[in-house]
Amino acid sequence: MEEQYYEALLNIKTNDQKGFSQSLHYHRYEATPYSGLEQLRKRYEFKRSDRVVDFGCGKARTIFYLHHFCHTSGIGIEMDEKLYKAAMNNKASYVKKNSQAQHELELTCCLAEDYQIQTEDSIFYFFNPFSVQVFMKVINNILLSVENYKRKVDIILYYPSTDYIFYLENQTAFELVDEIKLMPLYEKNKNERFLIYRLRMEECSCK
Repeated sequence: MEEQYYEALLNIKTNDQKGFSQSLHYHRYEATPYSGLEQLRKRYEFKRSDRVVDFGCGKARTIFYLHHFCHTSGIGIEMDEKLYKAAMNNKASYVKKNSQAQHELELTCCLAEDYQIQTEDSIFYFFNPFSVQVFMKVINNILLSVENYKRKVDIILYYPSTDYIFYLENQTAFELVDEIKLMPLYEKNKNERFLIYRLRMEECSCK
């Protein structure tokens, strides 16, 4: 019932999940549950000035949800052409109810590691979309961007991979600043949580 409510509210279709990735490095599409996004926005402060990058966005549920409730701009990165087309259709539907989204939300079809990090990108969202090897390349792109344009950046992991966690905590300057356990799901599955990582301020000299 909750899924149907949000789908109708946002005027999008992201519930149906079809197909598997043919790549060993890219995982199959699965949308973040609305119940999880609801708990995330209540604990994490999204600002209008933020731009969220959702890697492996699928049909782009997350950026539509955050735009509607938190007024953030966003970009969805998706390598699968069919999912990208579905996301574009969702944007066309979403824009009918939220005209500003036409210019505040973007979608692009490319490999995550090929996406050129923009200076306005500040929050990077991952629902375990690909292997740690790809993740490392993406994180390196983020760090290079921060070197060129100093700013605060956060990484949000949902259903976090142990490989992602190990890499961030042992080989980067990102540090864990919050853990959001999705109750009651977490009681049965310890992966049902968000981890929020932030680049240490002294590393990026952010103001």
